[in-house]
Amino acid sequence: MTEIARLIIGLRAAGWSEEKINNFLLYIESGDESLKPTEEK
Repeated sequence: MTEIARLIIGLRAAGWSEEKINNFLLYIESGDESLKPTEEK
């Protein structure tokens, strides 16, 4: 659980929105390609 908390804190510090963080975590767990993060331009 500590690692997950650090991951979320790090993504917040990097400027990720809560929705983007949640979608990324769902992508990791489910493998659903529609939730995979994309490069921002």
